[in-house]
Amino acid sequence: MSILSAFRRRGPASIVAAAVAITALLVAGLVPSLADAAHPRAKPTIVLVHGAFADSSSWNGVVKRLHKDGYPVLSVANPLRGVSSDATYVSDYLRTIKGPIVLVGHSYAGFVNTNAVRGNSNVKALVYVDAFAPDTGETGGGLIGMFPGSTLVPTLQQVRLRNGGTDLIVRQDKFWQQFGADLPREQGFQLAVAQRPIVATSFTDRSGKPVWRTVPSYFLIATGDRNIPPALQDFMAKRARAKAVRHVNGASHLVMISEPGITARFIELAARGGKG
Repeated sequence: MSILSAFRRRGPASIVAAAVAITALLVAGLVPSLADAAHPRAKPTIVLVHGAFADSSSWNGVVKRLHKDGYPVLSVANPLRGVSSDATYVSDYLRTIKGPIVLVGHSYAGFVNTNAVRGNSNVKALVYVDAFAPDTGETGGGLIGMFPGSTLVPTLQQVRLRNGGTDLIVRQDKFWQQFGADLPREQGFQLAVAQRPIVATSFTDRSGKPVWRTVPSYFLIATGDRNIPPALQDFMAKRARAKAVRHVNGASHLVMISEPGITARFIELAARGGKG
């Protein structure tokens, strides 16, 4: 019988007491953290961060393969509330993990990860999967406009919030072609329905000093990406002096869903410190 089950049999007051007791154990370090519950650290922990209009399930196919190959894997639920706020959340999450880390970001998560690693020496590699790798002062909107090819903006729809803010979502009738044209149409529709909105200011938030100047970086680039132009990704990879760059011919922006095997193998290359 679990601790909580035992307390439930004694009523609500006992549940509160159980919560207090568990909190005390956490503070004392007697209950393992999320990272401690993962595998022994024979290999680096792979931390996956999803992008805008998505959730952690977008990594499912990649997780399956990494786990099979013996890698400890964790996935962060990106809040999508702005670069600074999201980077702080991911940074706090990373600090709970012991041992070396390979930090992987898709799309907007590249912005987040670039700003989340400062001061964390455990992060040994950054993997950008169809992702932004901004320099100091750059914005998502500004980067997209540097090279032709992105058709994202016309597909976006505003959601006005009562607090005066604005969220963005992708129109359901545009999502499949824009994000995952190499996926079955029905799967694209399901992803459109399940998408999570992102605060509009995320595309105008300015990036801080990039960690790719000091941490080895790896770029997986889908040549059929309609959101972040492949030419822009090539530019960012060259600027970051990427240790490895791989192109996936014809793949869409959701390359980790359509090509999970290729994506997982590339992440493992980064975990091994390989070149390519």
